[in-house]
Amino acid sequence: MQQMENLLRQIPQVDKLMQNEHIVNSGIYRHEVADAARDMLSKLREGIKAGEITELPDIAELAQSAIQHAKEQACKGIRPVINGTGVILHSNLGRACLSKSAVEAVANTAASYCTLEYDVEKGARGNRTDSVEKYLQEITNCEAAIVVNNNAAAVLLILFAIASDGNVIVSRGELVEIGGKFRVPDIIDRCGCYLLEVGTTNKTRTADYEAAIDEKTKAILKVHSSNFKIVGFTESAPIEELSALGKKHKIPVIEDIGSGALINVNKYGLYDEPLVKESIKKGADVVSFSGDKLLGGPQCGIILGRKEYIAKMKKHPLYRALRADKMTIAALEATLRVYADPQVAECEIPVLSMLSLTGEVLQSRAEALCEKIKEYGGVAEVIRTKSVAGGGSVPGLELDSYAIAPIGAKSADEMEKALRAQSKPIIGRIENDRYLLDVRTFFEDDYEYIADCVSKV
Repeated sequence: MQQMENLLRQIPQVDKLMQNEHIVNSGIYRHEVADAARDMLSKLREGIKAGEITELPDIAELAQSAIQHAKEQACKGIRPVINGTGVILHSNLGRACLSKSAVEAVANTAASYCTLEYDVEKGARGNRTDSVEKYLQEITNCEAAIVVNNNAAAVLLILFAIASDGNVIVSRGELVEIGGKFRVPDIIDRCGCYLLEVGTTNKTRTADYEAAIDEKTKAILKVHSSNFKIVGFTESAPIEELSALGKKHKIPVIEDIGSGALINVNKYGLYDEPLVKESIKKGADVVSFSGDKLLGGPQCGIILGRKEYIAKMKKHPLYRALRADKMTIAALEATLRVYADPQVAECEIPVLSMLSLTGEVLQSRAEALCEKIKEYGGVAEVIRTKSVAGGGSVPGLELDSYAIAPIGAKSADEMEKALRAQSKPIIGRIENDRYLLDVRTFFEDDYEYIADCVSKV
């Protein structure tokens, strides 16, 4: 009992511990180390009282422990990871990675004042998305454009601005639920619109839409089923037929195409993704899609369409709450600039670059990484595998790929946990009781780090 009380009295006060030179020179925020020190000293007291600790570390050791604990706590926020899952648009890992030019644009805009809403030539207030809109008009041939903070917000703004207090006609087969339990019927309801379902789960024809039109109809909504697929006995009304129907009855036709491919992605094996330019060409009055999927830009919702409808959205009070910030606009502008030359876009935009990698290139990279691991003293082998686009794009489609499979005494579960615990976590997947790291979603600049970590594990 006496020994326990002596140990408890010897525990230093937080203020005294904070004066230690290791903490003073650690470069970590003082309040973070202080919080870590309090937590550590509290656990130390509990350990002494439980009889688990019979000897007190010296103050230098305590200081180092507090620093380490503070570092661990700081790592619980957003930080970079290495994606070895083979899922290109991994929603949990931030979806699309930005191009180098987009990253530079964000950094420059974030670190200084900028021309967000200032026209330098006129010396007057400007429109924050003028440049982005110009690029979108050139790429897609749309009349006008607007940008908000994500595609769910885009659909919300569209319906609020042009369909409130009226019926919105939607196919039963397109009443989807996206991430976070957001459902199309719920969005329509929250916008003060009335959902009018037509057709069946697997078959909806243009005639079904026409039969539902009445004096209360405000819009026809077509939703691309990007996160699921119905196969077999199916039919859906093509956008060109719905556009003609909308013109006939003077009703706007809205198409939510989800992933928003700006270039033809058929050559990558993605055959079911609508092309933005084609939706506009086929007569859709309003088109919405995400910026951080196949486009390869920042998280945002992009709305294209006829001037009269875009103008209504820009004037709507909700737009101010949903509009994109300066860093999003800077990243999107830098991303769109590249699309003037599709071949350059394929090289510079990570999503397109990863999709375009051939089997030969992937195999060569996997072999090179295995050799690098061998240089560090580890062992791994090359495995054929499958990648996916992810982000709700082309569900069910798999892309031929190559992965490395580390070989060692640890089980697949132990290996996964150990690599996930690295300073820059490496995230892979377990398949058939083997731990795999798909090279399609790696950046070559990370190979040295990956090889070092894998060999140690």
